[in-house]
Amino acid sequence: MRSAGILLPFTSLPSEYGIGDFGPSALKFAKFLHDAGQKMWQVLPITMIDSGCGNSPYSPTSAFAGNYLLVSPEILLEEKLLTPEELKKLSAKYDFASKDPERVDYDSAKEFKTEILNAAYKHCMKTHDHNFKEFVKNTEWLESFATFSVIKQVQGGAPWYEWPEELRHRDPEAIRKFKAEYTTEIAHQEFYQYIFFDQAMKLKAHLEELNIKLIGDMPLYVTRDCADVWENPELFDLDEDLNPATVAGVPPDYFSQTGQLWGNPTYKWDVMEKTGFSWWIKRLKSLLAIFDYVRIDHFRGLVAYWAVPADETTAINGKWVDVPYKKFFACLKENFPTMPFWAENLGIITPDVEELRKEMKLPGMLILHFAFGNPWENPYAPHNNTRDNVIYTGTHDNNTSRGWFENDATDEERKNFSQYIGRDVIDGYIFTSEVTRLAVSSVADIAIIPMQDYLRLGADARINIPSTPSGNWAWRMKTDAIPTGLADRIKAATRLYGRCK
Repeated sequence: MRSAGILLPFTSLPSEYGIGDFGPSALKFAKFLHDAGQKMWQVLPITMIDSGCGNSPYSPTSAFAGNYLLVSPEILLEEKLLTPEELKKLSAKYDFASKDPERVDYDSAKEFKTEILNAAYKHCMKTHDHNFKEFVKNTEWLESFATFSVIKQVQGGAPWYEWPEELRHRDPEAIRKFKAEYTTEIAHQEFYQYIFFDQAMKLKAHLEELNIKLIGDMPLYVTRDCADVWENPELFDLDEDLNPATVAGVPPDYFSQTGQLWGNPTYKWDVMEKTGFSWWIKRLKSLLAIFDYVRIDHFRGLVAYWAVPADETTAINGKWVDVPYKKFFACLKENFPTMPFWAENLGIITPDVEELRKEMKLPGMLILHFAFGNPWENPYAPHNNTRDNVIYTGTHDNNTSRGWFENDATDEERKNFSQYIGRDVIDGYIFTSEVTRLAVSSVADIAIIPMQDYLRLGADARINIPSTPSGNWAWRMKTDAIPTGLADRIKAATRLYGRCK
């Protein structure tokens, strides 16, 4: 069934508090999607982030814990977990009104959300909240993650592999003593997660009422300084001192003579197989409690991955290591019969990866920005598209369409595009309209358009520039950014090309 949606991270929503969240702007955007005839809202990963990794949602410090910066102060007010006086005092303290509304202020937002959640915790404890206690009781990963987070705070933010030996190696007596000393601080971390998941689930319920599917995103790897690596070192390729033996990356190719060295610890798939891949099953179940579908980033790494010795400075001397993927995907199929996953299959993909994707009936990805260097033989060009895909103008790693045309496209690509649509296009504003129309009209079953393209924004609205360590993940949509009539125009085009009734 043909459908369409919009890509917009939660962090990019407007808000009064430095970062987008699950609150009023999310509800307003959901209504916009409904009015525009859209059936899907795609977001970026919502797991915990670290400023040391540039606040990248693709460098999670937990495979399970949610990013509590997405918690809405307005919802806390509605639920009487925060008073108007508390919110007014704390928001004035951080003076968000004087800051750029089009950029996420991660540092201030983190301090502010921590303070309001601590205030909410006190209100919750006064009412002896039963739901919070049930959440703590029934969330398997929570206590370990909360303990990890508090140890990290006490250790001045140092990564776990630099902690004192007894904490680094999770000595049972040392952990017991720490928990006893920092009971309240650990409870606060648990409460942050309770509120995060409570608000996320309420938003999902609202989207279900509007018949809108929420599409999540799962990074294949986690960072080295991650609660899961600390808690389950046996699942990762570490030596006896808990240092990585191999790290992840991709090999040299046309775009990079030295490949890409990501530095994430790789998995011990033989150990995971012996556990019935239980860590992966739990991880995906946690995500699918919130999302209707999950996009799997670097999907090819579930068939074979590029493992680089940890002491290398480039990815040149890595090697391909096979994953027991037939057993793994049989396990996924058993646990998730409908296989609600999308595969990120961009770049150089080997035949076995595509065979698996098609066997599992997982949608792949098509990017129109990549189509016009040689459209006559390019799989991304609309005439070469196939139905079993999600087509995008661009993704979070691309420039906006206007920014791409004005700054990144070659003269040949611009010329080929003009020939492709049958008229000269010399303006990025017009290009954005035309390339969006091509995506929506494509034969691909699903079309997802970044919100920046519907707003025809330039390069300043780009989300991420790969391989740059800072300045990314910060764009936000202005409160009044959506012009009158845009929903109607999007709905008309969506209906014209058979993506809504």
